Amino acid sequence: MPGKNLTHEEARARAEVVATHNYRIALDLTKSAQQFTSITEIDFSATEGANTFLDLLAHSVEAVELNGTTLDTSAYDGARFPLANLQAENTVRIEATMDYSHTGEGLHRYTDPQDDEVYLYSQFEVADARRVFANFEQPDLKARFTFTVDAPANWQVFSNAPVKNVEEMGDIKRWFFEETMPISTYITAIVAGPYEGVEGEPYVSRDGREIPLGVYTRKSLVQYLDPDEILDITRHGFKFYEDNYDLPYPFRKYDQVFCPEFNAGAMENAGLVTIAERYVFKDRPDAYIIERRTVTILHELAHMWFGDLVTMKWWDDLWLNESFAEYMSYLVTAAIERWSGAWKTFYTAGKVWAFSADTLSSTHPICADIRDLQDVLVNFDGITYSKGGSVLKQLSAWVGQDKFLSAVNTYLRTYQWSNATLDDLLRELEKSSGRDLGLWKELWLKEAGVNTFTPEIRSDEQGRITGVDILQQCDDHASLRPHHIKVALYKRDDDGVLRIYHSQECDIEGERTELAGLAGLPVPDFFSANEDDYAYAKLRFDARSRESVLPELDYRYTSGVDYSQASHCLHDHNLLPAIENPLTSTQIIFTAWDMCRDGELPASYYCALALEALTEEDDGSFLRALIGTIRTAVNLYSALEWREQLRLHMAKHIFALFDKTVPGSDKQLQLAGLAMSLAVTDEQFERLENWLDGKDIPEGYAFDSAQRWLALNALAVAGRISISDIKAEYEKDKTSYGQERAARAQAALPDADMREAVWQEIIGHGVSNARHQSLCLGMSDATAEAVLPYAQRYFDQAEEQWDTHSVAIASNMLTLAFPIQLAGRTDLGVDIVALGDQWLESHRDTAPACVRLVSEAVDTARRACRAQACDAASSSH
Repeated sequence: MPGKNLTHEEARARAEVVATHNYRIALDLTKSAQQFTSITEIDFSATEGANTFLDLLAHSVEAVELNGTTLDTSAYDGARFPLANLQAENTVRIEATMDYSHTGEGLHRYTDPQDDEVYLYSQFEVADARRVFANFEQPDLKARFTFTVDAPANWQVFSNAPVKNVEEMGDIKRWFFEETMPISTYITAIVAGPYEGVEGEPYVSRDGREIPLGVYTRKSLVQYLDPDEILDITRHGFKFYEDNYDLPYPFRKYDQVFCPEFNAGAMENAGLVTIAERYVFKDRPDAYIIERRTVTILHELAHMWFGDLVTMKWWDDLWLNESFAEYMSYLVTAAIERWSGAWKTFYTAGKVWAFSADTLSSTHPICADIRDLQDVLVNFDGITYSKGGSVLKQLSAWVGQDKFLSAVNTYLRTYQWSNATLDDLLRELEKSSGRDLGLWKELWLKEAGVNTFTPEIRSDEQGRITGVDILQQCDDHASLRPHHIKVALYKRDDDGVLRIYHSQECDIEGERTELAGLAGLPVPDFFSANEDDYAYAKLRFDARSRESVLPELDYRYTSGVDYSQASHCLHDHNLLPAIENPLTSTQIIFTAWDMCRDGELPASYYCALALEALTEEDDGSFLRALIGTIRTAVNLYSALEWREQLRLHMAKHIFALFDKTVPGSDKQLQLAGLAMSLAVTDEQFERLENWLDGKDIPEGYAFDSAQRWLALNALAVAGRISISDIKAEYEKDKTSYGQERAARAQAALPDADMREAVWQEIIGHGVSNARHQSLCLGMSDATAEAVLPYAQRYFDQAEEQWDTHSVAIASNMLTLAFPIQLAGRTDLGVDIVALGDQWLESHRDTAPACVRLVSEAVDTARRACRAQACDAASSSH
């Protein structure tokens, strides 16, 4: 990758000889459209006579002084500047010319296609502050930062601290910011441009301070900003965190800026949170994205204490940073009445992601061994966020939530404005709870993998329980772990609803745990082994429970059978029982999905189950997750022999369900997207074409620009439109959103010449991160036949992409442009898994992060092949 790596050993050695105090950073953003000037002065202590180095990724270095002595700029190697023979107290000054970024790393520069206004924002995690100013780029060298910024007079400029004053200099303004509190380099920030928004009523902190709250976005989007709701959510979060952390908000202001072409969901810069612009709703959003925005806002706010006030010493505790914010953000979201069902979203959007990541060959412990920056750059994954958040939820149950939060409060007070480690937190938890967490840490945090629970129920002839065991299995990575769980026993009432008649909490460990207190109770119709979802574990059903929720049906098909006739037996059954606890109902359907992914349940059967769930369910977050599984089951996990018939069947029923759904509902909106993506017949495509022409649009259906692009994308995949149609649509939606959606539709076209042009853009240089990601996504939308020529070419390019592109760009290509559509398509003359295995075998010495991303893509294809085999085998049962 461009720029030198930094190892943990190097960072540890540097921290032993250097202690940073103050940074004074002057940025001139008026230089040109390509570069800006950066002048940095750093005051730091050091071991006398020691040598160290500064981190800097500059276009050029003009001048360097150390303690008043001019140093030779030729010592700069493109990533580091050596500092020799240090004094006890030192000041270094570096003047450099820096490049603007177009990949979302460093200081990103974006030009709005609607009005040609320029917007900048910084993104420094993990180690990209060095793209803006010289520094000691590691989290344990905290300091106070003072920024001065020259910018065009019509711009707003934001940083971590409040504005001290602004000096007008003709068509330029110089912004002076107050000094920050001690923070790490990666959470400093600069945002600049003609941003507009509002400053709401200040939040009155528990220590009496008034905290200014601001919400901003680009001029062309400000009409779509809903600051009142964003600020209301923010105030909920402030109160919740101040009450539960028992600490006032640590910074002096709190701005939230929605930024274009943002790679992540958001970033927790101290006092200046940057958020992806997709959370400004130009078009009608579905219910999931509204809830996800709430969780994101509260996630970043949680970091102000856990992450910014107290910061990890090294990136091996990144998981703790992110997992804690994820757990706390759902805790506060669920406390808001509107999102009281947020733990369902935590399961569908979080745990399902974690289970997927944890069953890849690249799985890693939650507390991973982060050897260097490249390790951490690919570690923002389902394990770091969702498995970690799930395990913290389990830890909170294990020690008790009150004791958990009490320990967190002590931890924050003890280490505020400094750095801490996992062990520091665990010590406080042991003191608070009285539990020894040494073995818990080893089994949960130092080992990868996921355990599986299966209940075993014994009964007598009178239908009474004589004993219940929880059987725990481990995979190749995990040991058997201790869990604190809640179990619930359900009986079907006269209305057919499964209702709880007994529940209890208990600890389990080992291969088999007998549950006390259940003998003599009636045998349940359904036994929930993880009621309220305390545990991080995959679930399987006992025989009676499986019969209640996944009845055996005739789902045998052969290639000679008319699928629509063979499958209607599934559709006519009532597969999903009504169940008292919505979270348990969610677990049932997504346990079925997990079984489908693991090759234990045929995709055809799962589609029937999901279709019924889709019919009965209205929760927006559940629908979003379910729709994603349906697409995968139909397009990737189904047996090739009847995939065409399955898609025909599913598309038919989805369009029919869409037509019957309540006009104007969120469900109508979400079903429209699924229907369009599954469209297969001329009649269905003609409906889409009519909608684009303004004809026969169903009542209540908001066929806005986002929906128009979904229709265009479906028609592009089918080859029913050309690039000229896409360009014509972009002229109607000449926005940043339109740019990205047009690129995705272009990349989905089957035309060979267009595909080659798209491929050259994907593997080339100079494409912005947003366009690049959209092109890669479009390639993932295309048909298997369309991407067939790129199977070998993907592997031919993989190593070069990692070596010559930024992390964001290389990761897009390796992850999103992998031709997953070819999984199992040996009928087309390619075995994508075999090609992947050959590449992995011959690239053992390639950068580990690159190998990991490729191996994950190949694992995904291997899993699809297993699922296809399971579905195909169902015809012989």
